[in-house]
Amino acid sequence: MFHKEGYPSIALATLVLVLCVWLGMSIESKVLGSLPIIAGVFLWIIILQFFRNPKRNTPKSEKGILAPSDGTVVKIEPFTDHEYFGEPRTLVSIFMSPLNVHVTRYPFDGKVLYSQYHHGKYLLAWHPKSSTHNERTTVVIEHPSGEPILYRQIAGALARRIVNYAMVGDVVKAGEDAGFIKFGSRIDVIVPNDAKINVSLDQKVKGGETIIAELLK
Repeated sequence: MFHKEGYPSIALATLVLVLCVWLGMSIESKVLGSLPIIAGVFLWIIILQFFRNPKRNTPKSEKGILAPSDGTVVKIEPFTDHEYFGEPRTLVSIFMSPLNVHVTRYPFDGKVLYSQYHHGKYLLAWHPKSSTHNERTTVVIEHPSGEPILYRQIAGALARRIVNYAMVGDVVKAGEDAGFIKFGSRIDVIVPNDAKINVSLDQKVKGGETIIAELLK
């Protein structure tokens, strides 16, 4: 129900809620006493919804590439990745608002070929240079077809911690927990140019459920 990365924050928010309730009940005025209680409940609900980790019905697809996260498709364009491929490919970029589920999920079954963390800046997630300048992790997984596919977790202006569970050599399953990004961010997926793109700009997608692209080979 809730992601394990959120347990410390949930515990802290619960403690704050208890203190707010105690403070509110110690105030004689019911109106004034209700204010800290309302504030504590509001904070608690915000934290719970941010770290929620709903179950997903992951579809079976031999050629499919699933969205690694919830969010909105903000880019579909040619892109040359110099970190791993060094050649033009197609970029599908998904922006996550603070209201989205921020769990990262593996986009298909496969073997992790590359996993690298990069320190960086905290530009707005939709900034053109955020893919190469922001704090980020790059993961490449070998698709069952043999094609390497890259996804990149990118921190945004609010995000201050990227969690990546993928390690080179891991055999992973589509839809399983691959990590987490706290407080707003972006996920880039880089696919071959001949891949069939199944999503459009401004489309809402669900991590582990929406097939964003299909390989033709």
